[in-house]
Amino acid sequence: MGYVSAVSVPQPRAASAPDSAGSRRSLGAGLLLGAAGATVVLLASGQTWAEGKAAVGGGVLPLSADGQDVTGLPAALAVVGLAALVAVFAVRRSSRLIVAGLLALSGLGAGISAFAGASDRSALDEQAAQTTGNTSATVQALSHTAWPYVTAAGGLLILLAGLLALRYGSRWPAMSGRYERDGTPRPRRAARTAPDPDRPEELWKALDRGEDPTREA
Repeated sequence: MGYVSAVSVPQPRAASAPDSAGSRRSLGAGLLLGAAGATVVLLASGQTWAEGKAAVGGGVLPLSADGQDVTGLPAALAVVGLAALVAVFAVRRSSRLIVAGLLALSGLGAGISAFAGASDRSALDEQAAQTTGNTSATVQALSHTAWPYVTAAGGLLILLAGLLALRYGSRWPAMSGRYERDGTPRPRRAARTAPDPDRPEELWKALDRGEDPTREA
């Protein structure tokens, strides 16, 4: 009598699930960096970037220029970056890559323009000319604050958010499908049958629903 030995057959391993933890971390980091960077840029752009003095009638008049006076580009690009950060979750596939690229470019542009404005004097020279009434007047005792560099740092945060979106955005969730129309017909409600007159409980249920139990279906 022969014996058949049981041979263990290796079972195929289940497909590894996507790295949901890593996706959540990159998603959280992207949102935090993008929102924080845009906030920093918008707030720092409203601070004083440069200070100086203009000679007026034998005296001097203090002058100051904020980020918006020097260049409005960082703040404008921060707004674009915020819009792109939100739009990343509204699009899919290649469109998401395009929006993520726009987010990164917004941060890069905000940072470069803010860094370039750190040594700008044209805004105060223009104020000096207007104050003195002399078109050739220039600002004196010019000094700059650290706010342009803070603005540039905010642009860098937006850039990092865009790079994260480019690298991991394909794993991030999109807006819920229940807000989208996929053309799938919705199931119809089953037609209610007329209550059985021999079952009083069905008559009472029909009355509770506001139906006429005497009406034929």
